[in-house]
Amino acid sequence: MHMADALLSPAVGGTFWAATAGATAWCAKKVQRELDDRKVPLMGVLGAFVFAAQMINFTLPGTGSSGHIGGGMLLAILLGPHAAFLTIASVLVVQALFFADGGLLALGCNIFNLGFFPCFLAYPLLYKPLAGSGQNHKRIVAGALLAAIVGLQLGAVAVVAETVLSGISALPLQPFLWAMLPIHLAIGLVEGVITATVVLFVRQARPEILDCAAGGWAPGARPIAKVLTALAVAAMLTGGVFSWFASALPDGLEWSIEQASGKGEPVAPTEGIHGLFAGVQEKIALLPGYAFRTGDQQAVGETVAHQAGPTAWPAVDPGTSVAGLVGGGLTLLLTIGLALLFRKRRAIA
Repeated sequence: MHMADALLSPAVGGTFWAATAGATAWCAKKVQRELDDRKVPLMGVLGAFVFAAQMINFTLPGTGSSGHIGGGMLLAILLGPHAAFLTIASVLVVQALFFADGGLLALGCNIFNLGFFPCFLAYPLLYKPLAGSGQNHKRIVAGALLAAIVGLQLGAVAVVAETVLSGISALPLQPFLWAMLPIHLAIGLVEGVITATVVLFVRQARPEILDCAAGGWAPGARPIAKVLTALAVAAMLTGGVFSWFASALPDGLEWSIEQASGKGEPVAPTEGIHGLFAGVQEKIALLPGYAFRTGDQQAVGETVAHQAGPTAWPAVDPGTSVAGLVGGGLTLLLTIGLALLFRKRRAIA
């Protein structure tokens, strides 16, 4: 559900840049008060895991479409909403800057859609009441499923609203909305299952991590090396190997655009703000579309992945593996760097 710049006007994109910046500053102040040394590496490793997991589009049978997890709900459950928002923001910044996944003008919208709704609406209003104390596995699964679905549905509605308000793509409101909601319902179901599986593993290995995220106190003195190691290995395998098995079908947003308009994703203007951001992204993106750059390839956001992707499946591609490992590493470094910066500011204060 990474929006491309072609869907957004500068006014809408700039508004959500400002909203996201404000939410980020608020989360940073909150994290300064609750951050613990043991939580810093957990934020980094979880960010790397979500980055890698988002590389894997899974086929939605009978639709001609695919989807990938958003990750916001998983991060909120394991880190708490404020640290989770900063972590998902780090993931999306790395994706946009270095892999041309989602536009730079759309970055504020993407962070808001994939971060705000799961972290600050679905998590406190749905997951926490349903999961309760977190002792009952069935309640955890039910909470993760419902919260993941609702969080993704809210994000899908936001994408439609932001696109229609921008008024530059001529996508009709009702057909676009009726395409987005059911396809992201299916994606949300899969994300809920994945989220519940990871949460149950952490509950079994280190239950105090969930207690910390829910209550805002620091994890216990016992090391969390087992959880960190398992998540780090999962991130490396997912980004370096399992990403070969990603579906080549259009993702839910691209599929919905085609269903609503009868044609592919609109092309962004080449002048003004759109042209400026496209030029910056093309220069910065190291591995556009999560693959080695080719001579005729341009970094234009979400469209690159499908244009440049191999037709064979599984797509055994060293470029994809390098992208998964490098991207996970960059996300880990960025997330940990931000966490350490906030901790240092707190210490100085």
